[in-house]
Amino acid sequence: MTIKEVARMADVSSAAVSRYFNGGPLSKEKKEKIARAIEETGFRPNLMAKTMRTGKVRQVGIILPRIFSESANQVMDGIAGELLEKDYLTLLGYSDTRQDRELQYLDLMQSNSVAGIILMGTTLSDIKRLSLENCPLPLVITGQKFDGLNCVYSDDRNGVREMVERMIRKGRKRFAYIGVLEEDRAAGYCRREGLQEALREAGLDADNVPRRVANFTAESGYEAMMELLAEDPAIDAVMCATDVIAHGAMKALKETGRSIPGDVSIAGVGDNWADLMSEPTLSTVKLQQRQCGREAARMLLRMIGEETGDDSRGGDRENSEDSGNSAEHIMLGYTIIERDSI
Repeated sequence: MTIKEVARMADVSSAAVSRYFNGGPLSKEKKEKIARAIEETGFRPNLMAKTMRTGKVRQVGIILPRIFSESANQVMDGIAGELLEKDYLTLLGYSDTRQDRELQYLDLMQSNSVAGIILMGTTLSDIKRLSLENCPLPLVITGQKFDGLNCVYSDDRNGVREMVERMIRKGRKRFAYIGVLEEDRAAGYCRREGLQEALREAGLDADNVPRRVANFTAESGYEAMMELLAEDPAIDAVMCATDVIAHGAMKALKETGRSIPGDVSIAGVGDNWADLMSEPTLSTVKLQQRQCGREAARMLLRMIGEETGDDSRGGDRENSEDSGNSAEHIMLGYTIIERDSI
């Protein structure tokens, strides 16, 4: 099956079919005819031939830190949906949160025919910033806000602050926090800041909150909670940087005889599918992860030169300038989902 055969079946010109696949102007009647012919034949254009013909590379490189992550999967789903609409393929690089692997994938993708790169949930060192600033391809970062780099991220600080405020209004005063390394500015630094801000506003001791650092797993959340209970058995509220960590902490609370939320309230961030399966169900700060992926893909496509249509669905936009570099930032909101655990 070729474009010419699709054109013959649709009773249009080959040029009209080509415009259809490239997003060119066409009447509604011709679009409908071509769509019916494509549906009947299952025709798909050859992407390599299209690249050679148009000179456009139709692949985007995506570097992600974790495979077994609900949040990363949701962001990927949003990215892939937008790219598919524009007929772009994705090349995936898995870094396992290692900076050396991220830098290797950056080099590899720059030399292997991708039109742009999306880097998910990264941390930023001096050497990595230099590599990102010198990247010759369009590049977008998700999940973090870095000056001088194009970013789509969430309002992590205020999301955690509002959740902690709700727990305080329910009478909780002895808080503990299970976070992640603060090199991860969004999940580590900003979420911890949100907790402390809420405590200060309520007149509680924000500087001496018992804290532990976990590594995004339920096992580490369990271990951290056990250590915190040994340090302060009277803890009556726990805020966790992620839902997965919170599920591990819940197991520790139950094993030590604490009822949830009778003795201890607990909440996380992310809106993991398991939140509804746990007993009790877990309260969480739901972030707009799929929207984050969609916004990142649309931003990248605009940088590549693709038309992305109405951008009004996005979050708050601002321009960032750092060392003379101009960049676009989009901050997305959150939703507090209050369930049985608080």
